Amino acid sequence: MAKNKASILIVEDDTNIRETLSNILQQNGYSTDTAENGHEAIKKSHTKFFNLALLDIKLPDIEGTKLLTKMHGNMPKMVKIMITGYPSLENAVEAVNLGADAYVIKPVKPEKLLLLIEEKLEKQRTADKMTEDKVTEWIKTRARKIEHESPK
Repeated sequence: MAKNKASILIVEDDTNIRETLSNILQQNGYSTDTAENGHEAIKKSHTKFFNLALLDIKLPDIEGTKLLTKMHGNMPKMVKIMITGYPSLENAVEAVNLGADAYVIKPVKPEKLLLLIEEKLEKQRTADKMTEDKVTEWIKTRARKIEHESPK
């Protein structure tokens, strides 16, 4: 079961795949939203926060790697997993270089995808926690410094 009910955006032009992925993720405790093309995905990512996005590489209106670049610019902390039915070394290297956190080949095995998603979300939670801890420690250090500097 997913911790913290993460929100996942599924960007896939194939209706059957999109709905199947959404159902599997919802059954495993995730909140999902879907987009059938890049334009819709960008629009949704501007109005709602997503912890993770599953991005198809071949979309009708934009190449998945271009969508990845746009989404990475808008939401750099969002985990982005590329999904493709047309695997190539060039696509994989380009996707990773543009900020993809993982690259999955269709047909997607649900168990493997769920493990990958949880692994990536756990890494995201750990990074966020470390950032929070650093900010908290900085504030405490700053408060102590100000306390020692102020005249008594």
